[in-house]
Formats: sequence, C-alpha cells, structure tokens
Amino acid sequence: MNLRIKGTGSFLPATAFSNDDIAKLVDTNDEWIRERTGIGTRRLSTGEDVAFMAAKACENALEMAGVDAKEVELLIVATCSPEVSIPCVACQVQAEVGAENAVAFDLNAACSGFLFALNTVYAYMQAGIYKNALVVGAEGLSKLVDWSDRGTCILFGDGAGAAYVEADQKADEPYRFVQHAIGAKGKVLQCVGRDIQNPVYTADETSKYITMDGGEVFKFAVGKI
Repeated sequence: MNLRIKGTGSFLPATAFSNDDIAKLVDTNDEWIRERTGIGTRRLSTGEDVAFMAAKACENALEMAGVDAKEVELLIVATCSPEVSIPCVACQVQAEVGAENAVAFDLNAACSGFLFALNTVYAYMQAGIYKNALVVGAEGLSKLVDWSDRGTCILFGDGAGAAYVEADQKADEPYRFVQHAIGAKGKVLQCVGRDIQNPVYTADETSKYITMDGGEVFKFAVGKI
C-alpha cells in the first residue's frame, strides 16, 4: 500500500522581506545571505496567524483535488509556532474549512514537521484506519525571531503548504521514509515557551526568541541529511 498526493495548496503573506531589508536591521548583505542559505526573500505576516494560513493552504489543496472538505477523514497540522495552544491549530482549520468529519490534531517536529505528519498519515492508512487526509505544514516564525540576531533572522519567515492524500492500494512501490532524532543536541536550535510560574515556584526568565548554534546545525545537515 502507498499513498498518493491528489492535490496541493499553499499560502504566503503578501508582504515580502528581502535580504536588503534585513541588511537595514543587522550587519549583513544580500550576497552573504544568498551564498550561505540560498535565500533571497521571505514572507512576513501582517496579521495572518498560523491557523488562517493553514486553512487557506488546505482550501487550495482540496480545490485542486476536487474534494469536498466534509469527505476528509484525518487532518494533521505540523507546526511549532501556534498562536493558540488550545484548541490545536488543526481543530481551528477543521472549523474554518468545514472538515467536520475529520479527526484533527497537531504535530511538532520543527523543520521536519510536514514529513513526520505525512509519515503519520501513512501509518494510519497502513493500519486501515483512514483512507484520506489533509497534511499541512504551517509556521509563523517571524514572531519568534530576534530581529537583531544575524544568525537567525536571515532564515525564517511565515507561510503554509498543504497536501490532500489518499491511500493507494494498487501502488507497485511501497512508501519508504527515513526518520531520525538526536535529543541530546536539541539545544543547538531551540525556542523556549512559557517559564514555570506557580504558587510554589518562579523560574528565572529566559529568552523567548529562537536561538541557534549555526555550526552544529550545519554539521548535522551535511552529515545526516
């Protein structure tokens, strides 16, 4: 059994932010950024939240597939940057697009989120639980970026991409994937959430922005990916 992508969709905020725009904030330039990342511009939200962007991407994917939202059985949103913790982004998207019959939940695997979500969908299909799904990767990372940190602000932006997939019982080739995790290296790219604050304990405040050890991330990418 395999899965087949029947429709894709995306959403990007209208506002583009170029490398030259970033050079006005930190000591960098277009050539330096392009040479190291391949990035020339990124999109930044002017109010569009993660759920809104994810819903628009889903609507476009369903339109391409020619499928009514009520037919969707499973909806997974991969994100690490929701504005709202509860309800999950997937439940917000379910309500927005009218996928009222879909089981909906979020998955956080950072940069690998969409692939982990797709692999999760495959596992459900392989078990015979669901026959179709919407898979979404959506991030609003600009709100988590320290725009005075040259090492991270050049990398991240906002947007969403979605795919409508169906189980394919006739596929000749099996679905193959690779997954990996190194928890011990987790702090080389991190963004902390709320500090512990309760009647018996108050933590020291920590930065709520994305922090990264670029050298370690580069070595991992070159060596493993």
